[in-house]
Amino acid sequence: MELKLKNSLIKDWKGYKGRPFLISGPCSAETEEQVMETATQLAKIKEVSLFRAGIWKPRTRPNSFEGVGTEGLKWLRRVKQETGLLVGTEVANEKHVYEALKYDIDMLWIGARTSVNPFTVQEISDALSGVDVMVLVKTRLIPILSCGLGQSNALPGLVLHV
Repeated sequence: MELKLKNSLIKDWKGYKGRPFLISGPCSAETEEQVMETATQLAKIKEVSLFRAGIWKPRTRPNSFEGVGTEGLKWLRRVKQETGLLVGTEVANEKHVYEALKYDIDMLWIGARTSVNPFTVQEISDALSGVDVMVLVKTRLIPILSCGLGQSNALPGLVLHV
């Protein structure tokens, strides 16, 4: 299988009138009302290119809010339909990728915790095989740069964020 990558630097992304590509939205999608109100207000700001909201929230402390899950993907699809904004969310495993793709999510990001696990990154990469979607990777400074470069070879549409 031949993998075609379109790697680019975030500084080269262009949004409204050639300005930087601006991603904005709540860290956590908690209710449909919160998501829609926030998206409606952000859509009025012409510079905003993409609405982001976390629907799966990995936590280290038991019994803390872990996100609304797949239900939030319906809200993001509604944001896209009603505001015209691109939409994105964090994915932490293969199941998240498949769910997000079913709801036509434009951008997926892999969080710092997930990006340090090469097995999980490979699982996500396999789920993205043949798919044309933006992928951002938030990576910690501690891992060796070659790990990040290895990720860039595994994930189509990847942009590394350090």
